[in-house]
Amino acid sequence: MRKNGDAMTKVEFHFDFGSPNAYLAYLVIPEIERRTGATFDYVPVLLGGVFKLTGNRSPAESLAGIKNKPDYERLETERFLKRHGITSYRRNPFFPVNTLTLMRGAIAAQRLRVFERYVDEMYRHMWSEPKKLDDGAVWEAVLRKAGFDAEQFSRLVQDPEVKQLLLDNTTRSVERGTFGSPTFFVDDEIFFGKDRLRDVEEMILST
Repeated sequence: MRKNGDAMTKVEFHFDFGSPNAYLAYLVIPEIERRTGATFDYVPVLLGGVFKLTGNRSPAESLAGIKNKPDYERLETERFLKRHGITSYRRNPFFPVNTLTLMRGAIAAQRLRVFERYVDEMYRHMWSEPKKLDDGAVWEAVLRKAGFDAEQFSRLVQDPEVKQLLLDNTTRSVERGTFGSPTFFVDDEIFFGKDRLRDVEEMILST
């Protein structure tokens, strides 16, 4: 949210932990919040569900076998890292990781009022200190090490209401135009990809 006169500008970050580009955006969002006074509302969605609903595929699949484009994508990532002084990013050797439990965990973390810390820990162990987080034992060990109640999280990710909330988030996001992650909304204006963060910031400041 950002207050502009009597109006409130709603700024949203629709994310899945499995997207490296969403992680890189997550690292840059605090800079934008400081400069604009906006607070991004983090909305957990299931990227696999987004792909299914839109007929989209992950870059790992869509770029396979294409000459030059994957190399260019890596070059753009390096430029982004350099531009923002990011040194924490590591390629996850277990990629792609099934994020269903992780994203249900994000919904559970909202219920438990530990959402922000949960997001920090999951992103850290996915893309900074990479682990195979779709292994339930590994995920629970990470939770315990971070001081969370792993057993409580394990119960909640099986809760029908938690499952439905993630499904609802994903469906609503797609209905608004989402086809991948990261996706941003400034009020109802949609932006896709980490490279659109400059446009997101300009839109925030212009509203």
